[in-house]
Amino acid sequence: MAAPELSVIRNTRPLDGLAQPVQVIAVTGGKGGVGKTSVAVNLATALAALERRVVLLDGDLGLANADVFLGLSPRYTLAHVLAGERTLDEIMVEAPQGFHLIPAAAGAADLAQLGAAEHLGLVRAFGALATRLDVMIVDTAAGLSHSVLQFSQAAQHVVVVICDEPASITDAYALVKVLSRHHGVKRFRVLANQIRLPGGGRELFQRFERVAARFLDVILEYAGEIPDDEYLRRSVRNQRPVLEEYPSSPAARAFKKLAAHADKWPVPAGPRGNIEFFVERLVQRTATRPQAVS
Repeated sequence: MAAPELSVIRNTRPLDGLAQPVQVIAVTGGKGGVGKTSVAVNLATALAALERRVVLLDGDLGLANADVFLGLSPRYTLAHVLAGERTLDEIMVEAPQGFHLIPAAAGAADLAQLGAAEHLGLVRAFGALATRLDVMIVDTAAGLSHSVLQFSQAAQHVVVVICDEPASITDAYALVKVLSRHHGVKRFRVLANQIRLPGGGRELFQRFERVAARFLDVILEYAGEIPDDEYLRRSVRNQRPVLEEYPSSPAARAFKKLAAHADKWPVPAGPRGNIEFFVERLVQRTATRPQAVS
């Protein structure tokens, strides 16, 4: 499969002909219901508003829903790229908010079942995006599936979304434990979501950090808090990002703040900062079929 030309991405920064470092952020959470996809969609929207060239990859290969959050109906998905029927350029959907979506292959075989030729084609396809992107956000599935572990360990930054519920804390801890002990991920950024009182996110993070520090050799960084906001729930029902639907709402302001911080997260220099490197790590890990060991 030939590498695509991504002419649809708007080039808002001068290019020098070399592959530019790309920020790769995996948004995960351990369990469903913590607002992970909402975070990914609104973070993509906020970064696009900063004139960053953003692609959102729906990494939930079994229950793709990022397109639903945006009210989009993609004709093709990642499954067509993996089958060699379409290029990334052909399947990408331009969201009205100024970023592009790579739709997931809902119900299709996961990455662990790709052959060597498909691996190479996927690496080439993503490699073609390296000089045309600033940020790629990966919205992972819930739980500890192979795809969650693969995407998380291949990304440069892992954002763990938690909320103030026992199941959320327990599952997020399990995810951090597996990634740190068995897959070499040692640094995590923790985002507190659905916070009812101002400052409650910092308190929730500190509780989570105390537990992790006792048993795990990891570095946890506080990424901020997103308030429990009725305007955010309304925007989800309306299938539009809260930053677009209710730009002055508390949740919208929080996502703008998160994007401003994420925009300053360091990008590794050299090959480590390229999309191609991200996918090479992804398929290499896939070949070993990582297990969710407790």
